Formats: sequence, C-alpha cells, structure tokens
Amino acid sequence: MNLSRIRIHTNPQETNFPKIPFGPFNLFIQRRWKKPANTAQTRLESRTIDSKLNRLTTHLKKLKTILKIYELMSNRKRGPFVSLQLMSRWRNIVGLNVGMGEFVHKHPHVFDVFTHPIRRNLCCRISGKFKSLVSEEEGLVKDCELECVKRVKRLLMMSKNGRLHVHALRLIRRELGLPEDFRESVLGKYKENFRLVDLEIVELIDKDGNFGLAEVEKWREKEYREKWLSELETKFAFPINFPTGFKIERGGREKLKNWQMLPYSKPYEGNEVVQVGTCGKKRYEKRAVAMIHELLSLTVEKMVEVERLAHFRKDLGMEVNVRELLLEHPGIFYISTKGSTHTVILSEAYSKGCLIEPNPIYVVRRKMLDLVLLGCRNTRELQAAEETKNGSHSLIRKVFAGNTSVGEWVVPILESFDNVNDHDDTGEISDA
Repeated sequence: MNLSRIRIHTNPQETNFPKIPFGPFNLFIQRRWKKPANTAQTRLESRTIDSKLNRLTTHLKKLKTILKIYELMSNRKRGPFVSLQLMSRWRNIVGLNVGMGEFVHKHPHVFDVFTHPIRRNLCCRISGKFKSLVSEEEGLVKDCELECVKRVKRLLMMSKNGRLHVHALRLIRRELGLPEDFRESVLGKYKENFRLVDLEIVELIDKDGNFGLAEVEKWREKEYREKWLSELETKFAFPINFPTGFKIERGGREKLKNWQMLPYSKPYEGNEVVQVGTCGKKRYEKRAVAMIHELLSLTVEKMVEVERLAHFRKDLGMEVNVRELLLEHPGIFYISTKGSTHTVILSEAYSKGCLIEPNPIYVVRRKMLDLVLLGCRNTRELQAAEETKNGSHSLIRKVFAGNTSVGEWVVPILESFDNVNDHDDTGEISDA
C-alpha cells in the first residue's frame, strides 16, 4: 500500500511542477515573423474608398432591382397591375433582402399601390412617370442604332481575330446601350459589317480605318496642346485621378512616371496576345490596361461589373487576372464592392459622383434614379394622385351600392381592366 501511494504521488500528471518561466529561448513562446500577404483580396480591402462612387453603385443596384420588377410585371398579360401577394414570390428572383411589400411602399413615385375595387386586396402597378422614362430610354436606344454599330465594330477590332462571343456582348448589353434584340436589329441587320459564324460568335467583315483612334488619344492630344507637355510625356500616358485621401508610397511617383512613358502596342494597332508572364511584362500589362480603358470608354455609364468584364479575356487576348490588374492601377480604375458585386469604374469619367460628359441615355437613366431616390417624399404630384384615387374609389362604391345582383356587373368590370391604358386610373371603372 505504501509503494502504490508513492507511485501515485510521484506520477507527473498529478504532481504540480513549477511553471516554466518565459524567456527569449523558450520554444513555446517564440513566434516566427511573417511578411504580410500582398494578395488581390488584401489590396481590395486596404484600398482608398471613394464614398461618392460607392454611393452611386448602391443607388444603381436599387434601380436595376426596380427595372427587374418592371420587366416581370410587363411580361404578365392579365393587366397593368399585379397583386402584392403574387409579387412577394419574386423576392428571390429579384434578389431583395427585405419583403416585397416593404420595398414597394418605400418608393411611391415608382410603384402605385391601390386596393382592388372588387377583390379588396392590395395591388401594385408602375407609375406613369416611370413608364414614360423607360419608353424614352427605349426610343433613344433605337435612335442611336448607328452608334451601337460603331461600338460593336470597335470591340471586334480590338479582338484577337476579329471575333467575339455573342454571349459576352449580351452580358454587357445594357452597359453598351444595345437594344434587347441586338442580335437581329444590329448584328443581323448590318450584314455588310457583321457575320454570324456560329450561333454564338460574330465576326467583323471589314475593318474601318476611321475607328483606329482610341478615346485616350483625344485626351493626349488635348494635354499636348493645352498644357505644352512634351511628346515623350504624353505619347503613351493615361489620365490619373486618385481618390481623395490616397497616399502614394515611397518611390511611387517615380515608378508612375516611368510607367507613363513606357511604350506599348495600342488596342487597334496589333492583335498580339497579352501575356504578363513573358519578358516585357510591363509593356504587355500596359496594353491590357489600354484595352480595358477603351472598353469602359465605349459604355454608356463608364462602368462594368468585373465578372462580366472577365468574359472578354480570351476574345481580346488578355491572359491576365483582370481584378489584380485593376487593383494595381487605382489612379485609372476604381473598384466598388457595394451591392454584392465588384464594379469597375473609369475614374477620369466621374467627378463628385456624376458623369463629366453625359450622353442622352445616361441623362434618362439619371432621371429614373432621381425618381427612385425621392423615396417617400410627398410631392404635389403624389398628393394630387392620392386625391384622385380616393375620389375614384368613392365613386365606384356609389355606383354599385344600389345594385343587388352579384354576377351581372362583375364580369364587364373584369373585362374592362384588361383594356385599361397605362395612364388611366381607377376612375374609368365607373364607365364600365
């Protein structure tokens, strides 16, 4: 018994040994110093934020959501209105984080919510003002058909072999200002310029020498003429606009100056493949920057989602990581992460959150955005619409108050709803 007690007492698991003091040669506390990772994700998180451009992308995402709802409502053939109960099923399709009813009530200038005079349930329809802006944009896109042809021809001239995938064009259709049926109205109509090789590949038939000048060349000519800069400084330079608060690291100015004077093969001059891993890395990288710069210059709002931009890598011959390339040049491109997507914006094209040189399509879209941003502000037009709506409901109740039959008056009213125009209000139901 005594031996067993001694063994238990001498067991190292049960004895309380003094703690090992911490020291410089203690292996348990030595930590190896690691160099901080310099990846695309860390650079994206540590970049200088432009609050105005971030706010703009957040508002544009809200406008895109409303346009999706408008498209779903216009595809229905039963009438110009939809019940809120049915619209609540579109929440996942549209990508809303809040309830559909809450979202609709936050934008009374876009959505007109009313009570159905017969079924007594809440229904919704698009306001006449927003509909007129959408139709105005569609009319402008049709009028700018020749401009659409020029944009597609420029993209085809930048490609490796004069070919592009129609799927890639379809992804940035709205950014380029192309009509919804651009395959027939642009690619199929102008057969002297385009040829559909396969179902999803379009080829340029004849190159136009007038389109060989990139948009950045106009800026270089202006800088050379107005600021009296030397040809060496402007021949291969790009406009640099760092966001407010950006800090240039030590030696950054000298690197930027050398990069600005570095020669490269311009987008419309050569069809060589851009490979960063080969010799002459900076020169090929600068050509890729020039191609992305030119593509963004061809868009309506000078911005494209990074994921959609990556679909042009093979067609344009850019064998690079697009996001890393954009992050390496914060003075030329700005990446906004608002709205659950990464959107690249041409920094030189914006000032205080607005496009410096607006175009007609951008102006109409800006009017749509202003209508969305009104929110619940009660303007005079909205008050007048509320008064007429309340008066029409009271008129309907007076007309049908003395009618004792049930089925005779319901059918013609339901038939009249299908023929109601977009700008008619519920007061016309009394005429049925």
